[in-house]
Amino acid sequence: MTAALFHGIILAFGLILPLGAQNVFVFNQGASQPRLRGAIPVIITAGFCDTLLILLAVLGVSVIVLTMPVLQTVIFSLGIIFLLYMGWSIWKSDPATLSQEAAAMSMQKQILFAMSVSLLNPHAIIDTIGVIGTSSLSYEGLEKVVFTAACIVISWLWFIGLAIVGRTVGNFDTKGVFLNALNKISAVIIWGVALYLAMQLFGG
Repeated sequence: MTAALFHGIILAFGLILPLGAQNVFVFNQGASQPRLRGAIPVIITAGFCDTLLILLAVLGVSVIVLTMPVLQTVIFSLGIIFLLYMGWSIWKSDPATLSQEAAAMSMQKQILFAMSVSLLNPHAIIDTIGVIGTSSLSYEGLEKVVFTAACIVISWLWFIGLAIVGRTVGNFDTKGVFLNALNKISAVIIWGVALYLAMQLFGG
């Protein structure tokens, strides 16, 4: 039981720590929102999307993605389109010339972008299936439940912490200089992910 718990914690941390489009977006919204509660939609959406992917991986449902090349192509293509659009939207926003409240994304846009960067990110899906899904095969019954719960809890805590750190950093940026630079960096990273996915799709 303890082994399953620690395995889930370490594995979830290992998968979620790398700087990716999802982490960048959650941090960006934490920093951009006038108050932390403004980032709640992106935290909840990212958390629920990760929870869904983890549950599908553990239950073995999402393995269909790996066995259907056409479905993989569709997911990659949609992911690239959304990432390009998201990068452009973040790039063109200019907190340096707007109030923080005016520059912050609306709830609907947060949810849409968080869903796209979570569910239309092929590498997140494949990592979840290939790593968490495969690792869960080592456990049965209550141990599998503990392992799955540990992965889900770490995911939620990470997004909450990421938004809090972003909001803390944003508090010191009264003129929007940091947020403007962060938006540009975020957009470049997101475009980089889109380019990498395009190379995987058309190069493979």
